[in-house]
Amino acid sequence: MSRRLGLCAALACLASLLAGCGHHAPGNTVTVLIENSPNSLDPRIGTDAQAEHIDALIFDSLVQRDDHFGIDPDLAVRWETPDPKTYIFHLRVGVHFQDGRPLTSRDVKWTLDSVMNGTIVSVKAGAYKHIASIEAPDPATVIIRMSEPDPGLLWNLCNGGIGIVPYGSGRDFWKHPIGSGPFRFVSQQSDRDVLLERSPNYWGTKPKIERVRFAVVPDTTTRALELEKGSADVAVNALTPDMADALRQRPNLLVEDGPGSEIDYIVFNLRNRYLGDVRVRRAIAQAINRPLIIHSLLRDQARPANSLLPAGHWAWTGETEKYPYDPAAANALLDKAGYNRGPSGIRFHLGMKTSTDETRRLTADVLQQELAKIGIALDLRSYEFATFYADLTRGAFEMAPSRWIGGNEQPEIFRYAYSSASFPPHGSNRGFYSNPKLDALLNDAAGTLDQAKQRADYVKVQQILSRDLPTLDLWYLDTVIVHTRRLKNVHVSPSGDFGFLRDAYLSR
Repeated sequence: MSRRLGLCAALACLASLLAGCGHHAPGNTVTVLIENSPNSLDPRIGTDAQAEHIDALIFDSLVQRDDHFGIDPDLAVRWETPDPKTYIFHLRVGVHFQDGRPLTSRDVKWTLDSVMNGTIVSVKAGAYKHIASIEAPDPATVIIRMSEPDPGLLWNLCNGGIGIVPYGSGRDFWKHPIGSGPFRFVSQQSDRDVLLERSPNYWGTKPKIERVRFAVVPDTTTRALELEKGSADVAVNALTPDMADALRQRPNLLVEDGPGSEIDYIVFNLRNRYLGDVRVRRAIAQAINRPLIIHSLLRDQARPANSLLPAGHWAWTGETEKYPYDPAAANALLDKAGYNRGPSGIRFHLGMKTSTDETRRLTADVLQQELAKIGIALDLRSYEFATFYADLTRGAFEMAPSRWIGGNEQPEIFRYAYSSASFPPHGSNRGFYSNPKLDALLNDAAGTLDQAKQRADYVKVQQILSRDLPTLDLWYLDTVIVHTRRLKNVHVSPSGDFGFLRDAYLSR
């Protein structure tokens, strides 16, 4: 708590020094603060949040997500699935790339083929491994034939997943990307900024904003100060809860927030002698006071979670096992399981690895205090993100806090995160959980295009996971946008993307 208050005090002092010194980018330019440079603006390659969010402004996709995480038309105005292994897409006519070339089925085919055949090297190739062939029988028709049914295909053809690039685009396409979206690429300076401008030949409603500059500012406090002094216009999910809360008081700023789909959770390594016991995992769940953490540490900028899928998703269910805060019940469960306290009051030790992110470390400190009340000594180790993530992806941990950003917006996440076939390095089942019944349900859901049947399977999947607890869902983080008052018509999306720039405008 003292560390949190100190951070707020420092922000307040620095901000007061800068008050009245604000300035903003000249003309009709919006400056967006981002934490790091995108890893690639080739939409076939870029996988980090910055790349996917910026690419969604430069490129169009075949389809796009709706408000309930279903699928709506985009470049494809309609499509048919005559059987679970055939997709026929009918493209929008009259769409042009930003250099004037018409966008046709040949470009769609090239985009996907170049990922699958190694023309460009991308981790996204795995998302299309079940595609057997792609046909372009005429300029407005694309036929995708699958080797086996894949319920995640449409999702992987969405905005953020991939964007359509011109035929022939090679490995150096990232240097000057060309799409058909509302903004076109101007320049990029690594670790400094990305500059976009309004595309004059966009097929849809043209943005009111002329230019967007994505300024790379790695330090959180500096991002807050840039907003305070007016040299930046907006930051999305780029401030600590304390800072966002403090900036609500600034007369030149507005804070817009709403339910988000990003989820924080804890991964348990089931190969650990204690964590392999579901009674231990349930006791840990009962020992964590999530409502108090959300209120005091996250400043009510989060909501309790009981599934990886965000509430409101067509496959989400609330009919799962719940674990309300009850340390007495957790202690009784551990006693009954035979994990007795030693002379020091400790039953056993568990290790938790975390990154050096301030909020993550504070959360880990709170969890350490909570688990001490039930006799579990949580030994904390913090690492730079690259080291932490490398250990996480290969299962080199006992407990670890983690977060899904975007990936949990499709039910295929259950196969990727919990299937017995998804142990590292073949997926994200990093806790080495295995349940044959769950595997069978996932296979059944993959074999049908009937959404009602899929939902029935996914409801059962969520119920099994809530009983087995291979991971512990903590909370969905709100989408929090802090922006200057000169930026108008800002709307919040659950994904925390930059889609609001399509409709926002600057006051004169």
